[in-house]
Amino acid sequence: MSAPSFDLEKTNANRIRFILLAGVIATFVLMLAGNLVRASGSGLACPDWPTCYGQVGFPPDIQAQIQVAHRGLALLAGLLVWAGALWALLFNRGLVWVSRPLYAASFMILGQSLVGGYAVVSGSPALLAPLHLALALLSFGLLLVSTVAAFFEHAGLRPMAGLRFASPFARLTLWAAAGVFALMVSGALTTATGAGSACEGWPLCAGGLPESPLAWLAMLHRVITLIALGVTGVQFFAAWRSQRSQPVVLSAATGVFLLALGQILIGALKVSRGFPAELIGLHAAAAAALWGIQVVACAAAGKTARSAEDERAEAAEDLPLRQRLKDFVILSKPVIVLLLLVTTYAGMVLGMRAIPGFALTFWTMLGGALAAGGASALNQYIDREIDKAMQRTEKRPLPAGRLKPAEGLAYGLGACLAAFFLLAGFVNLLAAVLSLAGMIYYVLLYSVWLKHLTVQNIVIGGGAGAIPPLVGWAAATGRLEIPALFLFAIIFFWTPPHFWALALVRRNDYARGNVPMLPVVRGEVETRKQVFIYTLELVALTLVMPLLKMAGSIYLVSAVVLGAWLIYSAWRVLKNGGNKTAFTMYRVSSMYLMFLFVALVVDVLI
Repeated sequence: MSAPSFDLEKTNANRIRFILLAGVIATFVLMLAGNLVRASGSGLACPDWPTCYGQVGFPPDIQAQIQVAHRGLALLAGLLVWAGALWALLFNRGLVWVSRPLYAASFMILGQSLVGGYAVVSGSPALLAPLHLALALLSFGLLLVSTVAAFFEHAGLRPMAGLRFASPFARLTLWAAAGVFALMVSGALTTATGAGSACEGWPLCAGGLPESPLAWLAMLHRVITLIALGVTGVQFFAAWRSQRSQPVVLSAATGVFLLALGQILIGALKVSRGFPAELIGLHAAAAAALWGIQVVACAAAGKTARSAEDERAEAAEDLPLRQRLKDFVILSKPVIVLLLLVTTYAGMVLGMRAIPGFALTFWTMLGGALAAGGASALNQYIDREIDKAMQRTEKRPLPAGRLKPAEGLAYGLGACLAAFFLLAGFVNLLAAVLSLAGMIYYVLLYSVWLKHLTVQNIVIGGGAGAIPPLVGWAAATGRLEIPALFLFAIIFFWTPPHFWALALVRRNDYARGNVPMLPVVRGEVETRKQVFIYTLELVALTLVMPLLKMAGSIYLVSAVVLGAWLIYSAWRVLKNGGNKTAFTMYRVSSMYLMFLFVALVVDVLI
């Protein structure tokens, strides 16, 4: 009779987690929408509340539409939070750190809605904006505490212990949360009063001290920003000393510090560039994410309830700097990063039809390297147990134990965050979004899902490696065009024969790791045939570009010669078989892609 009870409680736990995650996402989007309302001046577009001019639906005025959309999101978030509170009351009352923060969040979000409604009908949203945001932050934070508690609890089957902040690091997370909270509220007050435009320049006002009360308010916000950065920086370095075994805590502390740096960068660029809409939105999103992840760091530190002795023992471990730096480089897969950067640079040159400037090239290459390296680190974190079973990967830093899993996760997430902010700040938002899409594609779609789901994993997953030339094109032009999609398609069709050639050599490894690669599932003969077919398709595609006047004679000759070389290598794999010919195909295909994109660059420049 115990099994049905277990299944029921497990089902209830899974449902509350789903409701909580949906509530977190809705509340986060609601906070972004609130910033859009403030930035667009839509706060009083509807003079009544909760309707707009007494009507239900979207009015014709764009600002009123923004206000109505914001109210709709508030209703959705409120319903999800109240649904979670009701579910916790009915089925999860024993998990006090799931239920009680959720009850409080449900009343906070109700209070937030009432304050927002009063601000509209009273005609003074600017004065109430900090209070409105403070309630939003508190409701979002409480919801996150409840979510962290639900996921830390093992299947939700036993009452959860309270949060304990007995260790120095745990208490430090509370100070960091206070600093981030003050930063957010002061930022809302600065935006609501228009103080930002009264203090032009950065970090000082037009190179000097403020000359008006509003300018002093803007300067105060900047001072609070630096204090918050200092506290989160201390938290970051302390985490990498004493929390290296804690995946959630270390990753959250890393994310908070990089988000704080990113928010300062975007905020400074926003002021210096005259408050463009895309940087205003990104600054608001970074601020909301900063607060949310800091709350996660606090909740996780409190839940793990480590002692000061635990932290001192971990901090005292011997950490050979040279070996650790080498392992982090290995975690980034530098050879793959180099190949991806070649395709990125080719995309820049083809898009611009000239050599791009040094600054644009530097920031695009740096952002691309961090994105590719971070995604590779996350892939190795996800596959760390599989890598132990595979001869090819058993000596990597994570399966070999030279780095802790938490370090791999935090490094990967941190590199991806840094890449996004550098590209968004110094290149353009389209390049940053494309890079982020590539990271999500590779880590979530391929590494987490496709790799273990289907024999077509590498075919569908090849799109992730095909995104770098799109990033380069967008970096150079600020848009995407048809030739950029051809670059994407070339890498997409190149990926299967390249990796299937390696899979032929390492098929026993993949079998031990239970990865459904083509040689494991359908055998060596079928894989050799598919390698040859995809190679023919790839070479044919590369020859289409000159026919459509997208490339010239230098590229055409190079594509023919390189294509013949690749087809010959694939033909040997098809007819001869064996690991030696397959590995030769693997190496030839790597050189083929690099030389082909170099030929594209030369063709444009000569």
